[in-house]
Amino acid sequence: MSHFSTIKTQLKEVDPLIKALNNLGYSINQEEKFIKGYRGKSTAVDISLNLQSDTKVGFKWDNNSNSYELVTDLDLWKLNIPVERFISKVTQMYAYQTIITKTKEDGYQVVEQKNKNDGSIELVLTKWEN
Repeated sequence: MSHFSTIKTQLKEVDPLIKALNNLGYSINQEEKFIKGYRGKSTAVDISLNLQSDTKVGFKWDNNSNSYELVTDLDLWKLNIPVERFISKVTQMYAYQTIITKTKEDGYQVVEQKNKNDGSIELVLTKWEN
């Protein structure tokens, strides 16, 4: 029998999470606050993804850890990457979005961005002082 699994993350802010998911090509369903699993059972989430496959994915705020948890039915996972890799990519893009936002707020500009062979992203920033 299938059931929903929750996987802890370190994702604490909604805006960079949504930007990260959008940047990775996933669209957010702002209206749908439930995802369906095995035999039509559903569970509440704060953010749900519109996916083409039967895989249903959402993120739910956890007050105990003060972070979002990934919520999905692992038995129905049919994305082309394993769930661990999905979380890793979302976490990396979340960090990227957080860095870009914070550095812009502090007056920095991205001069160069390199996507490395190992999957990392290298940023070169500059700040002009008056």
